[in-house]
Amino acid sequence: MTPDFAALLSGLGLCLGLIISIGAQNAIVLRQGLRREHVGIVVAVCVVSDAILQTIGVAGVATLVTSQPWLEIVARGAGAAFILGFAFVSARRAWRGGGSLEAASDPAGAPSASPGTGGGAVLTEERVATRTRPRRLTTLLTILAVTWLNPHALVETTVVLGSVAATHGDARWWFLAGGITASTLWFVVFGYGARYLAPLLRTERAWRILDGGIAAVMVVIAISLVAG
Repeated sequence: MTPDFAALLSGLGLCLGLIISIGAQNAIVLRQGLRREHVGIVVAVCVVSDAILQTIGVAGVATLVTSQPWLEIVARGAGAAFILGFAFVSARRAWRGGGSLEAASDPAGAPSASPGTGGGAVLTEERVATRTRPRRLTTLLTILAVTWLNPHALVETTVVLGSVAATHGDARWWFLAGGITASTLWFVVFGYGARYLAPLLRTERAWRILDGGIAAVMVVIAISLVAG
């Protein structure tokens, strides 16, 4: 396996492991996907924001680490410790269960235009349009806040991913490509496929299996960091 391909797979696996975990961002994506309401806005904000944050991490943190050889040792140790801690939490969730990703129920249907003629239908359409615009703005502001005002998520995306990317040297840009690919695939599939995935993702068993898989992937990545 070439270093570039190894870095690509590492970025893909690590990003997926971090991003799939239950959180407010995923809850919003699922909710909007189930409602089929403003899915494009939510997915676009998540994809673009994640790409920006990952790029900042690789271009900033990773570049700094690679310019100072002693920092690479620190980055490997810190990255492995964080990833092992994440793996432990995921494994504990898989063992204990209790995880699920519930979405809000569908909102009450908007009033439809009456079959009669006259101003009734026009008035109803105006009301629907008036109610839709604030919901779109509210959805946009909510997903922006959840994405950019979450310190823990910012640290994961920039510092952790950037530190791990630095261990791949010049191949770190392939790591970045893998990470962006992973987040893009996840948000697009999760947002637009929510109505098909929801019955599965609402069960505790599915999340126990998923958490167990995430824990295993994280352990492999942590070992590779220390051994590399």
